Amino acid sequence: MEFYQYEETNNIRRAVNWIVQTAVVISLAWFCVFAYGTGAVNTGQSMQPVIGNGEVSLQDRILYHFKNPARYDVIVFRSRDGKNNIKRIIGLPGETVQIKDGKVLIDGKVPEGRESVAVPVSIAGLASEPVKLTQNEYFVLGDNRDASEDSRFESVGNIKREQIAGKLWVRISPVIRFGLIR
Repeated sequence: MEFYQYEETNNIRRAVNWIVQTAVVISLAWFCVFAYGTGAVNTGQSMQPVIGNGEVSLQDRILYHFKNPARYDVIVFRSRDGKNNIKRIIGLPGETVQIKDGKVLIDGKVPEGRESVAVPVSIAGLASEPVKLTQNEYFVLGDNRDASEDSRFESVGNIKREQIAGKLWVRISPVIRFGLIR
């Protein structure tokens, strides 16, 4: 009789152990997909050559809960009309952005460290005059400046922190262009 009870207890433990392990794996998988696996489809030519029209990238939705967006991050944000847009952060909170003589100026100087900001800008739009960003605003531009509707235009304007949905980190489609987004 004792042997039978021991075997039954052992089987119950195995079943409970299996259920717990399965629940942990499913929870971890769900978290990874939620945090790092939300797809974003680029519409239009505004981010070429980094991201082409119709290309799918994954966004990190957790990162900006722990740190602030940085200059040159490629982000997904919700525009005023509720659509998701993909652009590159150029101006940070508290800075002044201006486009003068085809160059992007941050606090009166051309920022260092990235060739994407050195792309000539033919239309300055709202940034033809200095644009002072508040402590909650970002100035975004598309990498293909002549085909981008971005912070230079009234329809987009400065992006508030709460509009930012996440940072793009890897392109997954088309497979031939699979890779990290910089």
